[in-house]
Amino acid sequence: MGSFSIWHWLIVLVVVIAIFGTKKLRNVGSDLGAAVKGFKDGMKDGSSTEEPGKPPQQVTANKVNDPNTVDVDAKTKS
Repeated sequence: MGSFSIWHWLIVLVVVIAIFGTKKLRNVGSDLGAAVKGFKDGMKDGSSTEEPGKPPQQVTANKVNDPNTVDVDAKTKS
């Protein structure tokens, strides 16, 4: 009962085709192919939106004098 033979896989294929139909399986296959292509394009072009060697821009909030805010650049305690 270790591995399945080609006959087992053919029977599984026939059952899947009988349940879902060829049109739905074709749509699923094309959707899966488009998703894989989009993923590959995203991985290839993912870092091309930023200039190479330039770090992303840091977003800072408006400075508010809040006693709970910690200034990480502070050298001495005032």
